[in-house]
Amino acid sequence: MSIIEAVAVIFGLAAVWLNVRQNIWGWPAGLVQVVLYIFVFYEAKLYSDLILSVIYIFLQLYGWYSWLYGGEKHSKLKVSCLSPSLISFWIVVCISGTLMWGYFMQNNTDAALPYPDAFTTVASLIAQYLMTRKKLESWILWVIVDVVAISVYFIKGLYLTTGLYSVFLIMSVFGYLLWKKSLEEEKVMA
Repeated sequence: MSIIEAVAVIFGLAAVWLNVRQNIWGWPAGLVQVVLYIFVFYEAKLYSDLILSVIYIFLQLYGWYSWLYGGEKHSKLKVSCLSPSLISFWIVVCISGTLMWGYFMQNNTDAALPYPDAFTTVASLIAQYLMTRKKLESWILWVIVDVVAISVYFIKGLYLTTGLYSVFLIMSVFGYLLWKKSLEEEKVMA
């Protein structure tokens, strides 16, 4: 456990809590978190997570913009749901991406847990993109990612990060429930 990991945990908790509450400040807090985790994952040889953190920098910036201006006529974005065909599309992307990235990591790096690490990478990218668009299903995918990530980080001895993802799991459930409530309130108002 390092000071960098501890600070990243604090910013990660703040970011997810703010996103659950649909507060725009979740994006800059998340930006600090992902930058710090680049160093943590490099040290732990979790290269897929490291690459994910680099990509997250851009997703954090995009999410920040999207939530402010991604709605109708550049207004604030509202919670919505994916169509069944898009749900199927993202499932296929997740499974095929996990298999391809896991195979690559297993055969070309000294990655500790290539397939679980690949899954958390691919599924997290999808979940984060869906969150930038305020899709309710992002929280369901985050729950699944959190369960797998808890196991990976525990095995690698990243106990603060294991604790963080345990809290993320709880927050993801609350995120789903609060966003679902927000979606239902929007429907009533429409």
